[in-house]
Amino acid sequence: MSELPVVVIGAGPQGLAAAAHLVERDLDVVVVERGTGPAAAVSEWGHVRLFSAWPELTDAAGRHLLEPTGWSAPASGYPTGASWVDEYLAPLADALGERVRYATTVTGISRQGRDKVVEGGRKSQPFVVHTMDANGADARILARAVIDASGTWSLPNPAGADGFAALGESRAADRISYRIPDDVSKLAGRHVVVVGAGHSATHAVLRLSELARRAPGTRVTWLLRRGSATNVFGGGAGDDLPERAALGSRARKVIESGVVELVTGFRVAAFRKDADALTIVAEDGREVADVAHVYALTGFRPDTSILRELRIDLDPVLDAVSGIAADIDPNIHSCGSVAATGARQLAQPEPGFFIVGVKSYGRAPTFLALTGYEQVRSVVAHLAGDHEAAARNELALPETGVCGGSGDFDDASSGCCAAPAVQQIGRPVGASV
Repeated sequence: MSELPVVVIGAGPQGLAAAAHLVERDLDVVVVERGTGPAAAVSEWGHVRLFSAWPELTDAAGRHLLEPTGWSAPASGYPTGASWVDEYLAPLADALGERVRYATTVTGISRQGRDKVVEGGRKSQPFVVHTMDANGADARILARAVIDASGTWSLPNPAGADGFAALGESRAADRISYRIPDDVSKLAGRHVVVVGAGHSATHAVLRLSELARRAPGTRVTWLLRRGSATNVFGGGAGDDLPERAALGSRARKVIESGVVELVTGFRVAAFRKDADALTIVAEDGREVADVAHVYALTGFRPDTSILRELRIDLDPVLDAVSGIAADIDPNIHSCGSVAATGARQLAQPEPGFFIVGVKSYGRAPTFLALTGYEQVRSVVAHLAGDHEAAARNELALPETGVCGGSGDFDDASSGCCAAPAVQQIGRPVGASV
């Protein structure tokens, strides 16, 4: 199988970095990307500014590949997703040339001539990556190894608090969005609701708060499942990612100023669709009425359907790679307190197959680009037989000053974070809405 390429699924940040490392080690690589250009998922949130600075958004092997072309790494600043693509990811994809195949969707991965059940001779057979192009033509690529860096962007979590779509959620699909909004001007003078507690939800709330200041009559309601807003606003001065600290501080200010109404302990159970508006119903019976649009930003989950004929080991709680689950659990860790994860932790029962990047984290939101770059560096070193480099830890993460909020789901005083000066902002559990 040494004559076969390593197939990388996804031409996003980690997929392109993996390809650059493979090229640097003189290993053949084919990158398959279902989008029509590089970093298609990043391009979809191109209007959002990252809270990682430029030095944390480029990978060493990528820089080595680009520098002979006259490219130079941006030294400072916080790019938008679009700038990240234009100034780094797209040039890197161009440098990889025909190794990257666009408009190619992976429909499955298997071992040649072996389904998941067959053991005999399994490890000696190459991987088969089943693909389909934009015209519906299917094909197969034989591979010595496969690195799945396909991410989680295609599978957002629903608004329903129990992990499934709430009652009526699918019928209200025309009034529910699952991505951070860009232009929200059409919602001027309307009631808009954001569901979720992470950075995506915070971005959306801040964008909508700007609209509320400009357009009288615009109402913004922010629904949190947790009984407290304690962990929503970040680590403040204790966060070594200043843009993320600023994001949390701005969110706190719009709540305290009354521009945005925060409702805690609200777990969405149902949507009722009327002629002109939605009513959102919580598990405890509370209602938020007269809603024009909902932004359900409750995270993402990995799509493992293409892996059904491989032997993989995922954590039953996080849907993350089992070998890293304990180190990334958001109930314990923030993205600055996770340990480095490499080939050893990412190894699967199917030798030669690795899940990397945000997909390796499953539902955990504690991922940073630097974490993924360290993963692919280690995995490629392993595939190249450089086990010393694969075992080495080259990751240095910024401190966050925040945690994931372990402790009781409803208790503001429990968990791994010190209690902030303000324990409760917004309506407490049980209050009328």
